[in-house]
Amino acid sequence: MSKIVILGAGISGHVAASHLRRKLDKIHEVVVVSPNSNYQWIPSNIWVGVGRMKSKDILFPLAPLYKKKGIGFKQAKVTSFFPEGDSETEKPFVMAEYVSEEKRGETEKITYDYLINATGPKLNFEATEGLNPGTNKAYSVCTYTHADHAWQGLSALIEEMKRGKEARIVIGTGHAKATCQGAAFEYILNVEQELRRQKVRDKAKITWISNEYQLGDFGMDGMLLSYGSNIMKSHEMVEMVFEDRGIEWILGSGVNKIEDGIAHYENLDGEHKNIEFDFAMLIPSFSGHGFKAFDKSNQDITEKLFKGFMLVDSDYTPKPYEEWTVQDWPETYQNPNYKNIFAPGIAFAPPHSISKPRKSPNGTEIFPAPPRTGMPSGITAKLVADNIIDSIKQQKESLDHKGSMGNMGAACIASAGFGMTKGSGISITTFPIVPDYKKYPDTMGRKLGKTFGEIGLAGHWLKLALHYAFIYKAKMRPFWYLIPE
Repeated sequence: MSKIVILGAGISGHVAASHLRRKLDKIHEVVVVSPNSNYQWIPSNIWVGVGRMKSKDILFPLAPLYKKKGIGFKQAKVTSFFPEGDSETEKPFVMAEYVSEEKRGETEKITYDYLINATGPKLNFEATEGLNPGTNKAYSVCTYTHADHAWQGLSALIEEMKRGKEARIVIGTGHAKATCQGAAFEYILNVEQELRRQKVRDKAKITWISNEYQLGDFGMDGMLLSYGSNIMKSHEMVEMVFEDRGIEWILGSGVNKIEDGIAHYENLDGEHKNIEFDFAMLIPSFSGHGFKAFDKSNQDITEKLFKGFMLVDSDYTPKPYEEWTVQDWPETYQNPNYKNIFAPGIAFAPPHSISKPRKSPNGTEIFPAPPRTGMPSGITAKLVADNIIDSIKQQKESLDHKGSMGNMGAACIASAGFGMTKGSGISITTFPIVPDYKKYPDTMGRKLGKTFGEIGLAGHWLKLALHYAFIYKAKMRPFWYLIPE
């Protein structure tokens, strides 16, 4: 009998647990450890943040589902890793502290045969002074509670605008090394449409602020794509959208401090500036959780497991941007020092960014961290689960399932506004996620026929349909596994 422990119940953790339980005999134990009691479909947070969905529409409780499906669940947070066990416990384990009401504060050694670290990122708000969701007129949509608060703040401002207030709205990234520009991009377009729907668009000046060197970088170094019968760069497409919506933009800027209604930032020219706002939604930087690891004699071996995020089969050799290749990126998400530990999704430490690194004359790094959310999180979690399943069934290590972001495609539908007749979505596919400049030197590192964009009402319908499809899949309803990651 094998015991597989999954840390985290987001997209990666839940996908891994679902496939492991479906494909393994019941004699094998599948256990999920997460401080969160609910599963949430994070891509729909932006609709909660403009009042077009309620939190209850994007989440459900985990414990009843896991009990029904035969998956163990411990509502707890992991504090440390012991991949060799310790003097009292032979098997490897993680130390966890319960956060559920009935066991709050209790600790437990959770042993395992295989460990999947799917803890995702720490939302590192404290890296930017004053960036605390719901304070200083600044908000977040990173969680459903954050999105609820954002809508409360935005709706209150809309009421003031209806009484004649002129408002300034700032949306984008809240740190020089933030990622997840896509979520902020969706949110700014949804806010703009909501203001039009509420008939107060003329009262608002909306500004995009980002650490991107160009619009449409999205932490992926931009892309060349097919758009209808045309070929255009992603920055041209986003410029077109922003100009059509009357949205201004500030680029190459790292926000470093938030005061009440003021964002301070440094740009790539080394200038220190600020922008005032009545409402802001700024995505924080992501970081690892600060986990510690110890060997059997209780010596600190954190560097064997973590480099901020978890070490996997990447090539972490420092090298200049011009020497980066897709071969730097992991294929199996297996830790090189402990072969029974894996880290799919955002939990793995990337070898480097995807976007070109840039510094201001002051030495401040201002460029996006690499995105690993959404579709890549699900795909990498499934391949990790499949390798563990094969290893258990064959009774030997099997790593036949591989998937590097350098040979993996992704599809994204960015909501540009909610509404069955007036909604809009920007559908983008890209292949590969990490550009391969050697294989596709003339098309910005990507295959043009598989990298394209479309804008229109159909995109909104599709994104809404996918919302319900992925909630259905997450609830493990009949034939859920037929819906791809």
